[in-house]
Amino acid sequence: MKKTILALLLLTPLCYLLWSVRSANDPIKYIYTFTGTSAITILMLSLAVSPLKKVVNLMRYRKVLGLFAFFYALLHFINFYVLDAQLDFAFVVKETLDKPFVYLGMISFLILLFMALSSTKKLFRKFSSYHKAVYIVLVLVTIHASMAQKVLSSLEYTYIIVTFMLLGYRVYEKNKRRKIIG
Repeated sequence: MKKTILALLLLTPLCYLLWSVRSANDPIKYIYTFTGTSAITILMLSLAVSPLKKVVNLMRYRKVLGLFAFFYALLHFINFYVLDAQLDFAFVVKETLDKPFVYLGMISFLILLFMALSSTKKLFRKFSSYHKAVYIVLVLVTIHASMAQKVLSSLEYTYIIVTFMLLGYRVYEKNKRRKIIG
Protein backbone atom coordinates (compact mmCIF):
# COMPACT_ATOMS: atom_id res chain seq x y z
CA MET A 1 0.00 0.00 0.00
CA LYS A 2 2.79 2.44 0.88
CA LYS A 3 4.57 1.69 -2.42
CA THR A 4 1.33 2.47 -4.25
CA ILE A 5 1.09 5.83 -2.50
CA LEU A 6 4.73 6.52 -3.36
CA ALA A 7 4.08 5.60 -7.01
CA LEU A 8 1.10 7.96 -7.15
CA LEU A 9 3.19 10.69 -5.56
CA LEU A 10 5.94 10.10 -8.14
CA LEU A 11 3.38 10.48 -10.94
CA THR A 12 2.43 14.00 -9.82
CA PRO A 13 5.29 15.59 -11.82
CA LEU A 14 3.90 13.94 -14.95
CA CYS A 15 0.41 15.24 -14.19
CA TYR A 16 1.82 18.72 -13.64
CA LEU A 17 3.79 18.47 -16.90
CA LEU A 18 0.69 17.51 -18.86
CA TRP A 19 -1.20 20.44 -17.36
CA SER A 20 1.56 23.06 -17.62
CA VAL A 21 3.05 22.27 -21.05
CA ARG A 22 0.07 23.95 -22.74
CA SER A 23 1.32 27.37 -21.69
CA ALA A 24 5.00 26.79 -22.56
CA ASN A 25 6.57 29.01 -25.22
CA ASP A 26 8.75 26.13 -26.43
CA PRO A 27 6.97 22.88 -25.47
CA ILE A 28 9.78 20.57 -26.61
CA LYS A 29 12.39 22.42 -24.55
CA TYR A 30 9.97 22.59 -21.62
CA ILE A 31 9.41 18.82 -21.74
CA TYR A 32 13.19 18.24 -21.98
CA THR A 33 13.84 20.37 -18.94
CA PHE A 34 10.94 19.03 -16.90
CA THR A 35 11.51 15.32 -17.58
CA GLY A 36 15.28 15.67 -17.18
CA THR A 37 14.93 17.50 -13.88
CA SER A 38 12.42 14.93 -12.64
CA ALA A 39 14.68 12.02 -13.64
CA ILE A 40 17.78 13.46 -11.97
CA THR A 41 15.92 14.49 -8.82
CA ILE A 42 14.31 11.07 -8.38
CA LEU A 43 17.62 9.32 -9.16
CA MET A 44 19.30 11.38 -6.44
CA LEU A 45 16.47 10.58 -4.03
CA SER A 46 16.90 6.86 -4.75
CA LEU A 47 20.62 7.14 -3.96
CA ALA A 48 19.97 9.23 -0.85
CA VAL A 49 18.04 6.30 0.66
CA SER A 50 21.28 4.60 1.75
CA PRO A 51 22.78 7.54 3.66
CA LEU A 52 19.41 8.26 5.25
CA LYS A 53 18.83 4.68 6.47
CA LYS A 54 20.39 5.50 9.84
CA VAL A 55 17.72 8.16 10.37
CA VAL A 56 14.79 6.55 8.53
CA ASN A 57 14.91 3.20 6.75
CA LEU A 58 13.38 3.63 3.30
CA MET A 59 15.36 0.83 1.61
CA ARG A 60 12.19 -0.98 0.50
CA TYR A 61 11.29 2.09 -1.61
CA ARG A 62 14.62 2.42 -3.41
CA LYS A 63 13.58 0.16 -6.30
CA VAL A 64 10.37 2.15 -6.88
CA LEU A 65 12.36 5.38 -6.85
CA GLY A 66 14.92 3.94 -9.27
CA LEU A 67 12.25 2.72 -11.67
CA PHE A 68 10.56 6.12 -11.64
CA ALA A 69 13.91 7.81 -12.31
CA PHE A 70 14.16 5.53 -15.35
CA PHE A 71 10.55 6.34 -16.31
CA TYR A 72 11.26 10.08 -16.43
CA ALA A 73 14.56 9.43 -18.27
CA LEU A 74 12.54 7.39 -20.77
CA LEU A 75 10.12 10.30 -21.24
CA HIS A 76 13.16 12.57 -21.70
CA PHE A 77 14.50 10.23 -24.41
CA ILE A 78 11.08 9.87 -26.08
CA ASN A 79 10.83 13.65 -26.25
CA PHE A 80 14.21 13.69 -28.02
CA TYR A 81 13.44 10.83 -30.41
CA VAL A 82 9.78 11.52 -31.22
CA LEU A 83 9.21 15.26 -30.87
CA ASP A 84 12.67 16.67 -31.58
CA ALA A 85 14.15 14.13 -34.01
CA GLN A 86 10.72 13.20 -35.43
CA LEU A 87 11.69 9.49 -35.45
CA ASP A 88 14.73 10.20 -37.65
CA PHE A 89 17.30 7.69 -36.43
CA ALA A 90 20.08 9.27 -38.51
CA PHE A 91 19.41 12.62 -36.79
CA VAL A 92 19.60 10.93 -33.38
CA VAL A 93 22.94 9.32 -34.25
CA LYS A 94 24.30 12.62 -35.64
CA GLU A 95 23.21 14.60 -32.56
CA THR A 96 24.59 11.92 -30.27
CA LEU A 97 27.99 11.98 -31.98
CA ASP A 98 28.14 15.78 -32.47
CA LYS A 99 27.14 16.95 -29.02
CA PRO A 100 29.02 15.59 -25.99
CA PHE A 101 26.15 16.26 -23.58
CA VAL A 102 23.84 14.14 -25.77
CA TYR A 103 26.12 11.11 -25.80
CA LEU A 104 26.59 11.39 -22.03
CA GLY A 105 22.80 11.33 -21.76
CA MET A 106 22.58 8.35 -24.13
CA ILE A 107 25.17 6.36 -22.18
CA SER A 108 23.30 7.16 -18.96
CA PHE A 109 19.99 6.16 -20.50
CA LEU A 110 21.36 2.82 -21.72
CA ILE A 111 22.77 2.02 -18.28
CA LEU A 112 19.43 2.93 -16.66
CA LEU A 113 17.61 0.81 -19.25
CA PHE A 114 19.78 -2.19 -18.34
CA MET A 115 19.16 -1.57 -14.65
CA ALA A 116 15.40 -1.26 -15.14
CA LEU A 117 15.25 -4.46 -17.21
CA SER A 118 17.33 -6.36 -14.66
CA SER A 119 15.42 -5.15 -11.60
CA THR A 120 13.17 -8.21 -11.31
CA LYS A 121 14.02 -10.48 -8.38
CA LYS A 122 15.46 -13.22 -10.55
CA LEU A 123 17.56 -10.96 -12.77
CA PHE A 124 18.60 -8.68 -9.92
CA ARG A 125 20.22 -11.63 -8.10
CA LYS A 126 22.25 -12.30 -11.23
CA PHE A 127 23.12 -8.68 -12.11
CA SER A 128 23.04 -6.84 -8.77
CA SER A 129 26.75 -6.03 -8.85
CA TYR A 130 26.21 -4.13 -12.12
CA HIS A 131 23.64 -1.91 -10.42
CA LYS A 132 26.53 -0.05 -8.79
CA ALA A 133 26.88 1.59 -12.22
CA VAL A 134 24.13 3.92 -11.02
CA TYR A 135 26.95 6.06 -9.60
CA ILE A 136 28.41 6.36 -13.10
CA VAL A 137 24.96 7.44 -14.27
CA LEU A 138 24.82 10.00 -11.46
CA VAL A 139 28.07 11.60 -12.60
CA LEU A 140 27.16 11.46 -16.29
CA VAL A 141 23.69 12.98 -15.86
CA THR A 142 25.08 15.72 -13.65
CA ILE A 143 27.55 16.60 -16.40
CA HIS A 144 24.81 16.14 -19.04
CA ALA A 145 22.47 18.56 -17.26
CA SER A 146 25.24 21.10 -16.68
CA MET A 147 26.44 21.00 -20.30
CA ALA A 148 22.90 21.28 -21.68
CA GLN A 149 22.56 24.73 -20.11
CA LYS A 150 24.29 27.77 -21.51
CA VAL A 151 24.83 29.16 -18.01
CA LEU A 152 24.88 27.16 -14.79
CA SER A 153 22.02 28.04 -12.50
CA SER A 154 21.52 27.23 -8.85
CA LEU A 155 19.80 24.00 -9.96
CA GLU A 156 22.92 22.70 -11.72
CA TYR A 157 25.10 23.74 -8.79
CA THR A 158 22.72 21.83 -6.52
CA TYR A 159 23.08 18.73 -8.72
CA ILE A 160 26.87 19.03 -8.53
CA ILE A 161 26.87 19.43 -4.73
CA VAL A 162 24.43 16.55 -4.18
CA THR A 163 26.45 14.36 -6.56
CA PHE A 164 29.64 15.03 -4.59
CA MET A 165 27.81 14.33 -1.33
CA LEU A 166 26.38 11.02 -2.58
CA LEU A 167 29.71 9.93 -4.06
CA GLY A 168 31.51 11.00 -0.90
CA TYR A 169 29.15 8.92 1.20
CA ARG A 170 29.67 5.92 -1.09
CA VAL A 171 33.48 6.21 -0.87
CA TYR A 172 33.29 6.71 2.92
CA GLU A 173 31.15 3.58 3.39
CA LYS A 174 33.38 1.51 1.11
CA ASN A 175 36.51 2.59 3.01
CA LYS A 176 34.79 1.93 6.33
CA ARG A 177 33.94 -1.63 5.21
CA ARG A 178 37.55 -2.19 4.08
CA LYS A 179 38.85 -1.17 7.51
CA ILE A 180 36.40 -3.52 9.23
CA ILE A 181 37.27 -6.46 6.94
CA GLY A 182 41.02 -5.71 6.66
